[in-house]
Amino acid sequence: MIIERLKETRERLDLKQKDIGKLLGVNNSTVSGWETGKDTIPLTKLIMYANEMKYSLDYLFGICEKNYYYSSIEINKIVIGKNLKQMRIMNNLTQKDIANKLNTTQSTISNYESGNNLINTTFLCNLTHIYKPFSIDKLFDRNLK
Repeated sequence: MIIERLKETRERLDLKQKDIGKLLGVNNSTVSGWETGKDTIPLTKLIMYANEMKYSLDYLFGICEKNYYYSSIEINKIVIGKNLKQMRIMNNLTQKDIANKLNTTQSTISNYESGNNLINTTFLCNLTHIYKPFSIDKLFDRNLK
């Protein structure tokens, strides 16, 4: 869904790929790769886009159909990790369960939950199908304005 929403939101704002590339410090072929699904947009670039264009991450990821205006996202790996762990526990899953579902290692999940590493966009997208309910904006402790 994020592929469609990136293109849709860019076009709704009447922007070209080169405009987004300039904003995010990449070339327009990189933006094209994100929009076609050839490449995955790094979470840090997606957050820059969401902050600048005033989009919720839940909307961009297709979790909700309405865009809500939130405060700017500040990346805090410790807070994100704590919230990831709480969501996992609320869903009665172990780190090993999540690792198996995401085809990764338990240590990768542990590193996300401890705040050692920032979760990548693909894993985050996959978690939207595992954890119910799930809000990426809440994961980042983002508040409605």
